[in-house]
Amino acid sequence: MVVDLIGRFGKDYSMGHKGWTSPLAGPAIGPYRQATEAGGFVFLSGQLALDEGGNLIQGGVAEQTRKALERAQSLLKEGGLSLADVVKATVFLIDLKTFPEMNAVYAEFFPKDAPSRSTFQVAGLPKGGAVEIEFVARRSGS
Repeated sequence: MVVDLIGRFGKDYSMGHKGWTSPLAGPAIGPYRQATEAGGFVFLSGQLALDEGGNLIQGGVAEQTRKALERAQSLLKEGGLSLADVVKATVFLIDLKTFPEMNAVYAEFFPKDAPSRSTFQVAGLPKGGAVEIEFVARRSGS
């Protein structure tokens, strides 16, 4: 949907946006886009550790972090991007005591020049997940 703001402000402030998914990321678990691009930025919805059928994988926070990052990576790839294009990450954990395990796996995916990141403890996550990760990426040349 492109929002028409020309009439109100006398200048075109619309950005238009497009979205996509990836077969490797599995289905969205609600009415939202898994990836949306607007104005040269790509916003990934929070990725849980779901298999291609939309079921939470077995394992602790390390295994779930790996799967969530693999899902995010597949969404970026589908849009012609990579983890190198990520400028901001937000991590949601149900228990901050698991931060070291999440962080160790995260570091495997971002061995150098990692993006800015925030991490929060939350009361719960969809499907009983232990970790959810969302990204903002920037397309080169934008």
